[in-house]
Amino acid sequence: MKTSDLTENGKAVQRRQAYAARAAQPNKDALSRVIGQKVMAHPAYTLAEMVMMYVGCKSEVRTVDFITQALSEHKRIVLPYCTQDAEGQKILGLWLLDDMSELVSGTWGILEPPQHRWHEQVKQVNPDQLDLIIVPGVAFDDKGGRLGNGAGYYDRLLSQLKSSTVLMGICYQSQLVDEVKMEPHDVYMDWVVTEHSTYQGSGRKTGK
Repeated sequence: MKTSDLTENGKAVQRRQAYAARAAQPNKDALSRVIGQKVMAHPAYTLAEMVMMYVGCKSEVRTVDFITQALSEHKRIVLPYCTQDAEGQKILGLWLLDDMSELVSGTWGILEPPQHRWHEQVKQVNPDQLDLIIVPGVAFDDKGGRLGNGAGYYDRLLSQLKSSTVLMGICYQSQLVDEVKMEPHDVYMDWVVTEHSTYQGSGRKTGK
């Protein structure tokens, strides 16, 4: 069996375990508020002019209150939505958010801008404009390793950023694993924030 196959099998096991841990996590609303407060107190957030967040769904860390507060403080907030490029590759579109009322239920029930507005130029953001990205994940480790859902949306986005963009993963402490099985295309987080701790990652490097 190839090393890549072994890594992917290992990821599948980690992903199943982390999904279960996240689903079983009690007090998600309260813990999400703690995580959001820690993110907003972090220097990477306070110094950032343009911040990309995500709208949590299912058992993910809840982020709607966090986003609403950031908007009320006049932070420039960007939300991703799942789309395709001209070649049919899965990519994240980036939407400059002014108000939560702009969003509708889209892919997988996640709040996103309505499809008929995706091409409004005034709302589009380029990846190299982002100062901080709050990154979701199925599992993380304390060195910044990240395990995603496997669709590759964030992998493609993270390869297009300016070098100064800060990557901050957020999750419940129960989603933290000893070591995420990283592949060459996987990117480490600069920070990982849970309700218990803030971990400094290995910086912008891949899993080579």
